[in-house]
Amino acid sequence: MTDTIRDLELTVRRRIPAPRTKVFDAWLSPGMLEKFMRPPGSDMPSRATSDPVKGGRFSIIMTTPEKEIPHTGTYLEIDPHSRLSFTWESPHSLEDSVVTLDFAEPEPGVTEITLHQVKFRSEDARDGHVKGWTAILDCLEKALG
Repeated sequence: MTDTIRDLELTVRRRIPAPRTKVFDAWLSPGMLEKFMRPPGSDMPSRATSDPVKGGRFSIIMTTPEKEIPHTGTYLEIDPHSRLSFTWESPHSLEDSVVTLDFAEPEPGVTEITLHQVKFRSEDARDGHVKGWTAILDCLEKALG
């Protein structure tokens, strides 16, 4: 595997009309994860568990009519309402892929999320994750609305 492939990364940004505490907390709540962690085009709820402490694990089983897609990870950093970082173990990322979310509140009641993920199997896998994270952020905004 070349360093070029291992060094692939992505960044997705979104402004969501909800307070930063509410947006941050949604990423740690199994009930909320089930509502917004979905593959593009799926309206089927996911199944999720979460142990939201540093070193704790989470599991998200995304579902489509054709299949289930398992995602798991370990929380690396939980800085309440500012930053969340976790490993991202999925069929389409490398074992040591990491997702970092930064939360800012540029104005009252509006949260700006910056999602950064590193390490993918291929450019296609990275591009698929850009599409996936964009759809997830759309679902998050709807779930919080």
